[in-house]
Amino acid sequence: MAEEGSAVDAEDKLETEPDPCRSKCCPETFVEKETENTNEKSKEDFSVEEKEKDTTEEEHASSSRETASFRVVWNKKNYEVTFPVDETVDSLKQHIEKLTGLPVSMQKLMYKGLVKDGGKTLRELNVSNGVKMMVVGSTINDVMKVTPPPPGALKDDKSGTSGSSKEPLSKQKMHKKVLDKGKPDDVMPGFKNKKEKLPNVPIAGMYNKYGGKVRLTFKLELDQVWIGTKERTEKVPMGSIKNVVSEPIEGHDEYHMLAIQLGPTEASRYWIYWVPAQYVDAIKDTILGKWQPF
Repeated sequence: MAEEGSAVDAEDKLETEPDPCRSKCCPETFVEKETENTNEKSKEDFSVEEKEKDTTEEEHASSSRETASFRVVWNKKNYEVTFPVDETVDSLKQHIEKLTGLPVSMQKLMYKGLVKDGGKTLRELNVSNGVKMMVVGSTINDVMKVTPPPPGALKDDKSGTSGSSKEPLSKQKMHKKVLDKGKPDDVMPGFKNKKEKLPNVPIAGMYNKYGGKVRLTFKLELDQVWIGTKERTEKVPMGSIKNVVSEPIEGHDEYHMLAIQLGPTEASRYWIYWVPAQYVDAIKDTILGKWQPF
């Protein structure tokens, strides 16, 4: 049995009695505050970790979007395109405009036939790696250059625009110089006071404003009108044409002079002469979307 005041009692006393130094230096409020700070720091660390996790997941989701790599052909040029398959055809056309400079309104996208629904996704069209898409369309400048003007033609045009607006178009200098060449030998027969549907063959044997031969071919399945000359053919989407105007040729009422307006102003009108009168209304209604084939 240990005696009172022995070393064992001294050790027990040290264990049971509070440390006066600890009580003074580390009051309860200090300990609690330190605990709260530790907890708050843990919460902040957790919050940062969650944010980093969310960001990582978003980046992963973005990088994991399924894409297809394919070839787009326009104007005999090839463009390698990689595009998300869940994006729409309209979005792809906007991308094609950035690549080619061809406005969306002038584009016709061909993939297993004409793609008419711009709201469809590439996935719905079954677009996959390695396929080829064709884009059909011409810029306004291309169409206006269907036939290059002969020397001095532009000068004549400028001087001819000063004619009175009340004067018949066929009497204005810019038109008269073409009409004075006379009726083309191979022009199609014209009939005044008659209305007929578009023929199944191109309307040919007409002149453009430079006196070159021109023909019109209507591709209803493509929603296009083809303006053709000896040198080249431009395929113009009908939806891009702003207006169509015409007037009978004075002294030859069975034929009209007709203008297809390719841009927002009258300066973009493409003039055609000796158009058979019976087809004029059908041409206007087909291009402007009013006429339906029988």
